[in-house]
Amino acid sequence: MLELYSWNVNGIRAAHRKGLLSWLEEAGPDILCLQETKAQPDQLTDDLLNPAGYHTYWASAQRKGYSGVALYTKTRPQDVTIGLGIAEYDDEGRTIVADYGTFVLMGAYFPNGGRDLSRVPFKMAYKAAFLAYANRLREAGKRVIFCGDVNTAHQPIDLANPKENQQHTGFLPEECAWIDAVVAQGYVDIFRELHPDLTGAYTYWPFWGKSRERNTGWRIDYFFISPDLCPCVKAASIHAEVMGSDHCPISLTLDGA
Repeated sequence: MLELYSWNVNGIRAAHRKGLLSWLEEAGPDILCLQETKAQPDQLTDDLLNPAGYHTYWASAQRKGYSGVALYTKTRPQDVTIGLGIAEYDDEGRTIVADYGTFVLMGAYFPNGGRDLSRVPFKMAYKAAFLAYANRLREAGKRVIFCGDVNTAHQPIDLANPKENQQHTGFLPEECAWIDAVVAQGYVDIFRELHPDLTGAYTYWPFWGKSRERNTGWRIDYFFISPDLCPCVKAASIHAEVMGSDHCPISLTLDGA
């Protein structure tokens, strides 16, 4: 069995103070993708950089305290690529690609479109570049998993207040249409595939308005897999009970991958 987790920690140093490493030891994922680390490696303590039993890889934003993704993995990948090879996205530390031989894992933190929607074009351009990269991997014969904070709820079932958010980033028609395109190209939103009618299943709750207590949330964190991995899937879960961020971890369990 292989346990993969993804979690937007909203600042890895803050999450550390809230017990991230205790959770890591208890949950024991084989692979953990983190988003919004908000730190350069030289700002981190050794226990975060080198937790027992894990190799770590980092993609940090040039701007301090912003964005950033990381990979914690018990097995060293055959190859790790930092970024998509496009400076405007890679300078924000948004992507890590790890080739494990039997599959390639892409961990990503997709841009937020901004309250004034000014970053929506940048977000959509990143989405296009990301999907093109994933498709090139598949064309090369690779099985692909991509995970992380996509910053978009796909369908009305994926957020508590869909009508009120149709003009806000995260649920704009063009943002949702991108996920439609991802699915149309064969990728499987594995949580929704296994739980097609489950309501109230969210991964992010704003800090204001007691959103988490009221479960006024959004499902914006995903595992997407290429269809050739579907026979390996044993479970896909949302761990809403885990605190420490405005997001919760999600997981994917594979057997024979």
